[in-house]
Amino acid sequence: MLSESELNSLRRIAKGIAAQFGGNCEVVLHEISERSTSNSVIALENGHVSGRSLGDGPSRIVLERLAQDDGCPEDHLCYLTRTPDGKLLKSTSIYIPDEDGRVSAILGINFDISALTMAQQILSGLTSTAETTEEAPARITHNVNELLDDLIEQSDRLVGKPVAMMSKEDKVRAIQFLNDRGALLITKSGDKIANHFGISKYTLYSYLDVKTGGKNND
Repeated sequence: MLSESELNSLRRIAKGIAAQFGGNCEVVLHEISERSTSNSVIALENGHVSGRSLGDGPSRIVLERLAQDDGCPEDHLCYLTRTPDGKLLKSTSIYIPDEDGRVSAILGINFDISALTMAQQILSGLTSTAETTEEAPARITHNVNELLDDLIEQSDRLVGKPVAMMSKEDKVRAIQFLNDRGALLITKSGDKIANHFGISKYTLYSYLDVKTGGKNND
């Protein structure tokens, strides 16, 4: 278990990293101890990136560490995560050991690259040619639930924005894409699609009616 002075040093580091990289960079400090199972976040800079607050519970990574007792793992650097509202984050998790070599804290860095990804797509569209543009290979799915997940991801890529930044017109376009691909034929797909885009099922089908003028059954 880290001392309070050590934790304060980590808080200062978190503040410095966030200040260096600006408002799109969230830095979160989780304390790993018996008392942190439900309230692991003890320091947080730019929490608006993920929507977290001080005193929030542990993430999946923190829970995994709490469930293990095998010393300090290697740091997890530069991997992608996604927030509930669709922001794409470039993330790093640094495991902080105590004097016994056990993980006592995790310093997480989450940089929102949503806008950068959109800019990259725009630049790619401007510089690509018919000869060099290649379509990403389709993933082989094992069931209709995986297929629906893939179709929803494709609709997001089609629009080129995270859901949090989509306008009504963007969502209409994405939902029409899903309907054209037969996604609405999958049982209970309406609930999942509506939840993904943050709309009601009534709104979902009204968006379909924008172009089709008809009705679909779930």
